[in-house]
Order: sequence, then structure tokens, then C-alpha cells
Amino acid sequence: MKALVYHGPGQRRWEDKPRPSITKPTDAVVRITHTTICGTDLHILKGDVPAVEDGRILGHEGVGVVEEVGDGVSHIQVGDEVLISCITSCGRCDYCKRGLYAHCRDGGWILGHLIDGTQAEYVRIPHADNSLHRLPKDMDRAAAVMLSDILPTGHEIGALNGEVGLGDTVAIVGAGPIGLAALMTSRFYSPARIIMIDPDENRLAMAKQLGATDTIARDPLDAIDELTGGEGVDVAMEAVGIPETFDICQRIVRPGGHIANIGVHGKSVEFRLQDLWIKNVTVRTGLVNTNTTPVLMRIVEAGGVEPAGLVTHRFKLDDIEKAYDVFSRASKEQAIKMLLTAE
Repeated sequence: MKALVYHGPGQRRWEDKPRPSITKPTDAVVRITHTTICGTDLHILKGDVPAVEDGRILGHEGVGVVEEVGDGVSHIQVGDEVLISCITSCGRCDYCKRGLYAHCRDGGWILGHLIDGTQAEYVRIPHADNSLHRLPKDMDRAAAVMLSDILPTGHEIGALNGEVGLGDTVAIVGAGPIGLAALMTSRFYSPARIIMIDPDENRLAMAKQLGATDTIARDPLDAIDELTGGEGVDVAMEAVGIPETFDICQRIVRPGGHIANIGVHGKSVEFRLQDLWIKNVTVRTGLVNTNTTPVLMRIVEAGGVEPAGLVTHRFKLDDIEKAYDVFSRASKEQAIKMLLTAE
């Protein structure tokens, strides 16, 4: 089969790899029909994730058809069209029983990280009963791919960790795919105002289409001060993963507010505890657990949110290297999410 393979920092290649097979009774092999590229994949290619070894197939998102199942799989059958969760969960360990699938003792984020991933014609999925979701026949497959990672991440690590509530003022720093997913899912909780902060005017325009009440392209501290009458925001979400954007969140949150860090940080930040402690601010971080994926699937199926709108570019799976080139120039190419289709 063909797959996108990591060969060290800055090196990737669409090449032949052995087709995966069942190695444990709880495995399934899925033929990929749709996948995408995550910002985390770009971090891997930069060498920011040293656990990813030379020869690893990248990718942790996708939709496909089950081709083979192990003897221990009972809920998923050959022929099922399924959503692949970015998080693998056994469903039995102490962390899984607490809903912390991200820390499953035999799973977590392993696809495209510690085991071969979804940017390939076939992928092996461990713990298939808990890590695959059967798809409704009429669900838009572009929308379904967004349910693999970014929609549950925006919901769980953004809206839920930020405790977005009725009438709140929410600021999201970073209007990339994750920030936009946080915007979409924050609307479930009826905040009065959602302010999107990003220097990219194209992304801010999309944020407006998705329901942002206000957008800020520069000087966010002064702008937030003006928009909130000097009060600050109830919820500040960091959706970039650099010290500067986390610092903005610390400076704009109001007393009693919440900071939800969604971004993947590769460097230390300055934590302004000397300013935050007296403001009764809650700071939460996290890796998505995907335990809200089933309810998000029902919301998407009912038309309550339309994540397919995040797809700006479509490619054949064979053109994945070109898709990576476009995604790595996201601002210039006005790219949000890539949809790669094998059929």
C-alpha cells in the first residue's frame, strides 16, 4: 500500500509500505477513504515530537471502511463505515473508566505518533470497539473527518475546560482550525459575545461566518479593553501554542474568569501567577479525550453544527505531499483544513 512516511525532521515521502494486519484480537484494519492533515503533523515534521521515529506513517484522523476485525471485536463489523478517533482507548483501564481516554494505559494519542497512522491506504486500529464510531449513512464525510480530532478538541479543551456559560464574553486567541472549532462548539452554551483574535484577516472572515461577534487583527490588549469596558473576558482560550498568545490570555481574563489552553506548546511560557492568584482565575490545560465524540456526532447529524465548512482545500490521497506543501503555507494559501480522498 501507499503511505505518507516520516523520515526525520523536514523529510516525508509518499511510498510503499506493507499493508497492516491484525496483531491482537481487539484490532481492526480500516481502508481509508478520507483523511486530513493536522497542525500536529507539521510539528512532527519540524522535529518537535522526538517520540516519532523514522519510518512512522503519519496521521491520526480519518474515515474509512472496516476490512478486517480480530476475534475480540464485537461492536464493529467488516463493511462498517467508521470514524477513526484520534485517541485510542481500551475502555477498561483506570484512566478510561474516569473518561481520561487521552491517558489510556494501552492507547491515548498513538496513531501517527507511536504506531502507524491514517495518512495511508490502510491503517490498523487497536481497541477497535472503543476507538471507532460507526457513521450514519447520510453524514457528510468531510464533516465526519472533522469529528476525528478538531471538533472534540475545540469542545472539550476549549468550551468545556473554559466553562463557557450563558451570557459570557469569550475571547479565542488563534483562528486556525482548532480555534475555529472552539468557536463553533462554544456557541452550544450561548455566550453573549465571542471575540476572535488573529493577524490573518482571511481567517477572521471565516470566524465571522461561523458566528464570531467581534474580530481583532492587531493590538488585542487595547481592543479587548475597549470592547469590554476595561472588564476583560470571562473565558480566554489559547489556540496557537506559543508564549505570546498564552500571555495575551493571562492579560485579558477578568476576575473569576477561566483560561483554557488548547494550543500545543513546545516552549516554556511566563506564568503570571503574581497577577492571577488574586483574581480567582482558573487555568486548565489538556489533551482531548474524545469522550464527547458521540454527542458531537449526533449534533452534526442533526445539523446543529456544520464542520465541513472548515474544509478549504481538497486533494486526492495520492497528492498528499502537495497538500502538505499547501498546508505549510496556510496563510498565503488561505488554507484551514485539507480533505484528502482515496475514492
